[in-house]
Amino acid sequence: MEKKKKESNIKFDLASGLVVFFVALPLCLGISLASTAHGAEGSVAASMGSAIPGIIAGVIGGIIVGFSSGSRFGVSGPAAGLITIVSAAIITFGGFDNGGFEKFILAVAIAGVIQLIFGFLKGGVIAYYIPFSVIKGMLAGIGITILLKEIPHFFGYDKDVEGDWGFDQMDGENTFTELWNTVNYTHTGATIVAIISLLILIFWGSKMIKKSKILSLIPGPLLAIIVSIGVSLLFLSGDYAITGTHLVNVPEPKNVEEFQDMFFFPDFSALNDPRVYGIALVIAIVASIETLLCVEATDKMDPYKGRTPMNKELKAQGLGNLLSGLIGGLPITQVIVRSTANISAGAKSKNSAIIHGVFLVIFIVAIPGVLNLIPRATLAAILLLIGWKLASPKSIVAMWKAGFAQFIPFVTVIAVMHVPGGDLLKGVGAGLVVAFIIILFRHYQFDLKKYKLAFFKDINESNSKEVIHLELAQHASFLNKVKILRILDEIEDGKEVVIDLSNVAHVDYDIAEAIKDFKISCEERKINLEIIHAEKLGGASVGH
Repeated sequence: MEKKKKESNIKFDLASGLVVFFVALPLCLGISLASTAHGAEGSVAASMGSAIPGIIAGVIGGIIVGFSSGSRFGVSGPAAGLITIVSAAIITFGGFDNGGFEKFILAVAIAGVIQLIFGFLKGGVIAYYIPFSVIKGMLAGIGITILLKEIPHFFGYDKDVEGDWGFDQMDGENTFTELWNTVNYTHTGATIVAIISLLILIFWGSKMIKKSKILSLIPGPLLAIIVSIGVSLLFLSGDYAITGTHLVNVPEPKNVEEFQDMFFFPDFSALNDPRVYGIALVIAIVASIETLLCVEATDKMDPYKGRTPMNKELKAQGLGNLLSGLIGGLPITQVIVRSTANISAGAKSKNSAIIHGVFLVIFIVAIPGVLNLIPRATLAAILLLIGWKLASPKSIVAMWKAGFAQFIPFVTVIAVMHVPGGDLLKGVGAGLVVAFIIILFRHYQFDLKKYKLAFFKDINESNSKEVIHLELAQHASFLNKVKILRILDEIEDGKEVVIDLSNVAHVDYDIAEAIKDFKISCEERKINLEIIHAEKLGGASVGH
């Protein structure tokens, strides 16, 4: 039975892996170019080699981390959030062309070892202390960033590289000035291709296509890319011609020597340089935090509401970064854009992440010329839909309805991400501060003589039904989320479970969301769940 299930999943995972590949490819190239731009000038490294570290990270993130990870839908690779750190580190070591990159990738390998240590020390528990409002703010913030950054590419203004998603861009512009420039530099041919691609993607996501057993097997992004290549070939000359920067640009070495020059290996003589260890520690901490944030967000989007083992994920990321550093790749994290594309494309298991890594190897090594026919405007259309999914008005309205205590941290994350100097980690940090202030204020409002600190009772009743009775006591706050999630995760499949809210004075939104997600997962886990006084879950109520 299990074998048949895996075989039936392959067709979905294969299609999803292909979609993620098309999303990941321009991001791998763009993030690599943005990270290594300073000091890679006038050499083979500038034209080809500086693009390869991102591809290496994408391959390892897909295949190695994919195999090692416990995340069902998470996809790893080079992250835009690390561009500033990577670029500054390479400059510190002397620049890309002056041996700085070889020292930098040594730091990446050491960072991988540090992450492995984090995993064995069970550092993944940190993720459970991040409120859902902050996670949702991060998702919406990333979605808005994608929308703002991809609009210029949609209209054929391709001055900035893919993956340069900071407010201040490497081309001297910022998010909003880039949008203004787009008005003056719109490319008609690219815009036509983008609009056609977007219409195909929307139509292919309709119920009519999903109901068709044959058409539903064809990934919408693949169809959009094939059609866009055909249309762009019609515009071979004139003002509509889609050439140069308007197309994907995968390195194509002319001979074995050029191919070898594209790869870099660590400078182990730098092991006596203290700066290597300092940069390694920074990479390990930032990459781990970004990964844990993305894992929490991906689990939240998981239609089956599975939970990723956080410590196992840190070990997988550590192994990935160790190998990436040893063969010349950029730092790796789990990436929310690729993970969202994976879920949206209908993946069924982590095999889709591995398959996307295999596609990267096949296309880059065997047929890069085919990829260089793809208009960037089409990839922008694909990313725009992902951005819309992450930052949909429906999700923003839902946070508003969840109440002041949820909406303020949510908005704080988004706002800080989109101001000069802002980024994902600063946004999340600001959201956490606001969330904790609200939580402390709420706790202060409670009469401590009447309400004890919240706790979670786990009572196993050994009767004929073997019912597991779980009772929330008094004030259930976000601070109790770790213990509650651990107990819910440890419940065996097929059990009878009763969650009793009779004695609860107040249920925080985070706890309500955790119970809601558990209820959704019960169907797949064959758990029969009853919730007593479910109305106390408020806006996140799941009913009986």
